Amino acid sequence: MIHAKSTFIIRQLSYAFVVLALLSAQPVFAADPITSLNSLGNDLGLDDSNEPLDPDVAFKLDARAENGQIVAHWTIADGHYLYRDKIKITTNSPVKTGPLKPDTGELKNDEFFGKIYVYHHQANASLPIVDTNGVKTAEFKFRYQGCSSVSGICYPPITKTISFDLSKLQPASASAGSTAATPKATTPAPDQYQSEQDQIANSLKSGSGWVTILSFFGFGLLLAFTPCVFPMIPILSSIIVGQGEQLTTRRAFTLSLIYVLAMAVTYTVAGVFAGLFGENIQAAFQNPWILGSFAGVFVLLSLSMFGFYDLQMPASLQSRLTEISNKQQGGTYTGVAIMGFLSALIVGPCVAAPLAGALIYIGQTGDAVLGGVALFALSMGMGAPLIAIGTSAGKLLPKAGAWMDAIKAVFGVMLLAVAIWMLERVIPGPVGLILWALLFMVSAVYMGAFDSMTSETRGWRRLWKGLGLVLFLYGVMLLIGAASGGSNMFQPISGLTAATSSQPATAKHLAFKRIKGMEGLNAALADAHAQGKPVMLDFYADWCVSCKEMETLTFSDPQVQAALSDMVLLQADVTDNDEKDKALYKHFGIIGPPAIIFYDTNGQEKRNYRVVGYMPADDFTTHIHRVLP
Repeated sequence: MIHAKSTFIIRQLSYAFVVLALLSAQPVFAADPITSLNSLGNDLGLDDSNEPLDPDVAFKLDARAENGQIVAHWTIADGHYLYRDKIKITTNSPVKTGPLKPDTGELKNDEFFGKIYVYHHQANASLPIVDTNGVKTAEFKFRYQGCSSVSGICYPPITKTISFDLSKLQPASASAGSTAATPKATTPAPDQYQSEQDQIANSLKSGSGWVTILSFFGFGLLLAFTPCVFPMIPILSSIIVGQGEQLTTRRAFTLSLIYVLAMAVTYTVAGVFAGLFGENIQAAFQNPWILGSFAGVFVLLSLSMFGFYDLQMPASLQSRLTEISNKQQGGTYTGVAIMGFLSALIVGPCVAAPLAGALIYIGQTGDAVLGGVALFALSMGMGAPLIAIGTSAGKLLPKAGAWMDAIKAVFGVMLLAVAIWMLERVIPGPVGLILWALLFMVSAVYMGAFDSMTSETRGWRRLWKGLGLVLFLYGVMLLIGAASGGSNMFQPISGLTAATSSQPATAKHLAFKRIKGMEGLNAALADAHAQGKPVMLDFYADWCVSCKEMETLTFSDPQVQAALSDMVLLQADVTDNDEKDKALYKHFGIIGPPAIIFYDTNGQEKRNYRVVGYMPADDFTTHIHRVLP
């Protein structure tokens, strides 16, 4: 009671002191004295009221149409802040708009949303009007949300609908920016995020020519260590090894250079063609007949490595096989160039961000010269390790004797592996496992896995026998996996263990809804919009190596699956590469899989967040959090 009276007396004396100060001071207050008194009392903590401010007072919106855009300005009350990613300006009218351009804001570690950008005191955002389409008056919805750090509450999302006269508005370009000054941010804001392929395309437009070429050569060096280039190592190596006694370091370098140059020229021409006309030549070669024929060539090459042509075959057939083998193993430079040309078209039809960036640049500018040079530098970067490997083979490999026969047999096995790797694109998964099992088990027999040994058997013989037994056992596991319907050679019996386990198996693959063509896509987007959910569209093909990587290594990751749990997952299977598939390519301006497209809850594509090529699970999880702040 005494404490309450003391508080009351102190409060009254404080008010009296402030009133005297107001009466005796110069008129420095711009506002009404009573208002100023209340404000000062609040600043001194003399206000008992914890009532939250009215939303229109806490976040006062002023919007207008000017300079070819809809401009919004928020005045934010002290002790309040507005979330940048919650600001949306949309319209249901036929007016065509560009991307929303808000201020950068301040980075805040929010207890509800984690690290996020917010505004204090004021905020600005603009929406460019690209084309009014003859609309005179249009309604725009302004949606935003904020919180109060004073009362500790968060306001529900606020939506204001305002009508604007667009009859005298001069449309802006799609790339028009906000009239508000945007401070520099050390970390790119989510709405300012730019996909890797777009960054590369922009660097081609504005960068120095030599710097660009060197950059693309560096990109190629990185791509050289991907599964798209690995199969070319045994192909080139078998060409070098096939020289036999004629093998020299100089000849090995020449053959390697011809192979890589043919591959690079093919990549360049195919890439320029795809950039100018939107047609992916490599995708057209991914059909069962072409892949099967090329795999057959590899089988013939491998048989020659094993010496099977010395068997008692009909003379005419034996001479024909020998002729084919000699032509392709490196007997002529023309044969090596043809093999490089076919390898570029058939073996590695991978789409990566650098390739996509160069094709975007060619498609947008029509500059096939700089784009082609960049693609050639990219291809030579991919081929540089191949030249090094081929040349070192000419220096290090033995020229004759039993060692050379053993090395030929090793490369024969590698060529058979390449043939199976190619056939996996067009055959059922269990059949692929059976082929791998046969390769490993037969190789184990040749390694002496079941040969008898004595106490005098040397260490190398024991080592090869042990490795052969391991290969044979792994081949048995692959056969068991194939029998249980498995298709993953790295986890052959995972399906069998999941079936026999009493615990419910965790989903190993994302549950995609398959769509076909533009009609299927539009129908699926309409359903997702009705549910109010964002969408991820994945372009997939059976012949796409990077697609298999994404499926096996990225989409199976629990963190990725958790991040995508609230999204509608669509998948366009473009294995057939038919007219409907090509129409989807052209709609999005892409040349093939893998490519991942994101849509917001309004069914609008988030263009800057596209993913082209393989992306590891951790990076993809981070990317999803950018898409869904």
